[in-house]
Amino acid sequence: MRHSRQSKILEIIRNQNIDTQERLASKLNAAGFKVTQATVSRDIKDLGLIKVPGPGGRSVYAQAPKGRSGDEERYRKILRETVTDIRAAENILVIRTLSGCANAAAEAIDNIAPESVVGTLAGDNTIFAAVDSKENIPAVLEMFREALI
Repeated sequence: MRHSRQSKILEIIRNQNIDTQERLASKLNAAGFKVTQATVSRDIKDLGLIKVPGPGGRSVYAQAPKGRSGDEERYRKILRETVTDIRAAENILVIRTLSGCANAAAEAIDNIAPESVVGTLAGDNTIFAAVDSKENIPAVLEMFREALI
């Protein structure tokens, strides 16, 4: 649910000038996502949205350009320091980590992985990451290889 809601947020801010969390919550509710302003606030933080000058001098929400978010480098560092192996099984990635590190690595994946990674499930030292189709596995693996360098 969070992933689809956040995808909808990105769609909304690409197509409309949204200047407040309340307006974004209203648009989400109209699209069938029952949200509160607090949920929208967390989503804005999770997505790393920023405010940019909009029409009429009002600031509107937008995605931060790649490389602008310091969080992305922090998440990559977590992956570099914890992931020991990645293998694909159809449309599932099996990601091995140091013992006790899978939850932190899964959180990093949830924050920097492309939209084709639809979710993660973490144990103690293993993560299952579901990819929307096996055709997208090579691109996702390449993203992980780049993150681990």
